Amino acid sequence: MHKNANITIDGPRLNEDIAFTSRFGATPRGGIRRLALSAEDRLVRDWLAGQGAALDCSLTVDTMGSQFLRLEGSDPTLPPLMMGSHLDTQPTGGRYDGIYGVLGGLAVLRAFRAAGYVPRHSIELANWTNEEGARFAPAMTASGVFSGAFTLEQAYGLADRDGVRLGDALLAIGYKGDEPCGAHPLAAYFELHIEQGPVLENEGKTIGVVTGVQGMRWFDVTLTGQEAHAGTTPMELRRDALLAAARLMVLAADVAAAHGPDAKATIGIIDASPGSRNVVPGEVRMTLDLRHPDDAVIEAMEADFRTQAAWIARRAGIDLSIEESWRSPAVPFDPGCVSMVRDAAAKAGLSHRDIISGAGHDAAYMARICPTAMIFIPCRDGLSHNEAEYAAPDDIVAGANVLMRAIMAADEHFDPA
Repeated sequence: MHKNANITIDGPRLNEDIAFTSRFGATPRGGIRRLALSAEDRLVRDWLAGQGAALDCSLTVDTMGSQFLRLEGSDPTLPPLMMGSHLDTQPTGGRYDGIYGVLGGLAVLRAFRAAGYVPRHSIELANWTNEEGARFAPAMTASGVFSGAFTLEQAYGLADRDGVRLGDALLAIGYKGDEPCGAHPLAAYFELHIEQGPVLENEGKTIGVVTGVQGMRWFDVTLTGQEAHAGTTPMELRRDALLAAARLMVLAADVAAAHGPDAKATIGIIDASPGSRNVVPGEVRMTLDLRHPDDAVIEAMEADFRTQAAWIARRAGIDLSIEESWRSPAVPFDPGCVSMVRDAAAKAGLSHRDIISGAGHDAAYMARICPTAMIFIPCRDGLSHNEAEYAAPDDIVAGANVLMRAIMAADEHFDPA
């Protein structure tokens, strides 16, 4: 094994990669629209595969379409260490969310090759399919199948708004691989990401040492009233589904406020029917997202929302359905891997703090099956899922170097079971 304490990330190349890959699905306002399994997604996947080939990395694609670039280690009996994130974006996404974790991992592979560093474990880089859930809900689909949270059949059956199923979309872009999803042993998993919140920037910290991911639940809410003429139906005789939905929106905010500063409730989609300006809406379909670092608090939030929503619906003469569509329990990360990240930041002289992730990540599912940790860097104004998303070049390089040092520490630490 060739050790070299002076190995470092090629910072200019990493930042150039971020700029270059933003062309795949570029929007006029400087963001990216690169929905999972779209033509744009295929192009960036092909680019990544080419970068791996240039480093003499092998490429495996599994049945969920996730890509795994592998740099071989010196001991073939050891399971690989994995870095990863995702290249798909929101409809009006930025250049960094997920993308940074993949390109930062690619920078680590490049640094090892350039230095002639051969780790004991093979090092892999994952690009997970459909992390965002923007086209096919729920989110983190491929890592969910990989970890056993979903079946492959469930994932293949997910449909987008046009009725296209995920399994068919995989075939359409040529990324339905042969390796069974999940048939892939791992020693540990590390994910690099922008914070997607304002804490690090507000505190002037460069590195967030992520100790876990908060719990989250998604619900589909349907309110059914009665369509009626807007000009002839008295207000007191209406069964206005949209008016009831507005009250549920206020309720969601009130429930979050009642459960402390870490509680969050969001209604992100509302579809009202029949969609005519002079017809009282007869049906509304809406989404509800509840989040908190403590699963017991989310349970209480859900119970409060259901109880008060039922009362609002009864008063309005509205039929109400609340169906859970997805849940992700609160996830603590592996203390050993977290310590490796913390030590890497400290040894590099980088300001850092422990932090809980408020957003979902593939790491939350990976933590179910192997030791896992995450690394955050600041993003300007805490903005994410937004075309104005931005991370400073120096922070980008710092985070990738922490990832690299954490991987090197894990390579020394983990032995065969």
